[in-house]
Amino acid sequence: MRSPTLTVTVPATTANLGAGFDCLGAALSLHNQFVFSHFAGDQKRSNQERSFAIEATGLEAERVATNTSNLAYQAFLKLYQQIGKTPPPVHLEIVLQVPLARGLGSSATAIVGGLVGANALAGSPLSLEQVMDLAIGLEGHPDNVVPALLGGCRLSASAGRSDGRSGGQSGAGQSWTICDIPWHEEVVPVIAIPNFELSTAAARQVLPAQYSRADAVFNVAHLGMLLRGVQTGRSDWLRTALQDRIHQPYRQTLIQGFEQVQTAALDAGAHGLVISGSGPTLLALTHPDQMVAVETAMAAAWVAQGISVQTRILEIDLAGAVVEAHS
Repeated sequence: MRSPTLTVTVPATTANLGAGFDCLGAALSLHNQFVFSHFAGDQKRSNQERSFAIEATGLEAERVATNTSNLAYQAFLKLYQQIGKTPPPVHLEIVLQVPLARGLGSSATAIVGGLVGANALAGSPLSLEQVMDLAIGLEGHPDNVVPALLGGCRLSASAGRSDGRSGGQSGAGQSWTICDIPWHEEVVPVIAIPNFELSTAAARQVLPAQYSRADAVFNVAHLGMLLRGVQTGRSDWLRTALQDRIHQPYRQTLIQGFEQVQTAALDAGAHGLVISGSGPTLLALTHPDQMVAVETAMAAAWVAQGISVQTRILEIDLAGAVVEAHS
C-alpha cells in the first residue's frame, strides 16, 4: 500500500531579535512547503538515486540541490535512521518562498520539513519533543528550528547542570527547556531583504571570543525588557530593548547601508530595528499605524545606497510546521 501524499508547510523565522542572541526566535508568515509522495523509481538512474527524486520550484529554486546533499532529504533520512527503519522511496517537491542565505531561517525550514514529513510518513513514532531535539542537533542551535517547528516566539535554554559542565548553549546531545513568549498583536514585524547574501559562517567570524561583564549585564537587562515589550506592545520598552552588544555592533559592519536603513526606520516611527538572524535581512518592529511608512522608508534607504530590496509586512506565525495528508 502506498503512503499518502503529505504537504508540510514550515514558516520562516527571525532569530536573535537584538539581545536574544542564539536563544530567541519567532516564526513569520512567510513559508516553504515540502510535498512528499511515493516515488516509483527510475531504472535509468544510479542505484543510489533510484529511491528518491527531488524537485524545487519558486524563489531561487535553481540553487536548491536535488541530489542526496539536499538538506530536507538529509533530515528525512536522519529521522528514519533514528527510528531504525528503511526510508521509503520518496518524491520530494520543495516550494520556496523564503529566500536563501538572508537570515530568515531557510535552512531551518528544510530541516523541520524533512523531519516532520518523515515522522508523519512513518506513522509518527517520535514525539514533537523528540523531533525538536533532532532538529536542534542538525541545525546546531535552537533559535530558528524551534519556532519553525512550534510556531510563535520561543525562548530556548539548555537544561544543563549549574556547575557549567553541560557544554554550553549550542550543539547536539543537550536537553532543552523551551518557553513560549506571548506576542502582542500591535507589534508588527517589517522585513527588508537586500539582494546580497551574508553567510552565517562569515557573520560568526566577526564576533569576539570574549565579552566584558558590562556587555553581558547590558544584554541580560535588554533581553528581559524585550520579552516584556513584545508581550505588552509598550513602545518605550521596545525602543530601549531592541539594542544589543553581543552581535549587532560587529555584524552591522558587514551589511552595506545598515545605518541608513536603521535611521530611516526609526524616523518613520519604528520601535527599533535589528538584524534578522545573521543577516543581511533587517527587521523593524513597529505599531500598525506606522507599518506602511516604516516599510517604505526602509526600502527607500537601501535603494538610495544602490541596493535593490524586497520588503514585507508580516505577522507572527502561531501554527509552526503544519502537515496535511492527501489521498
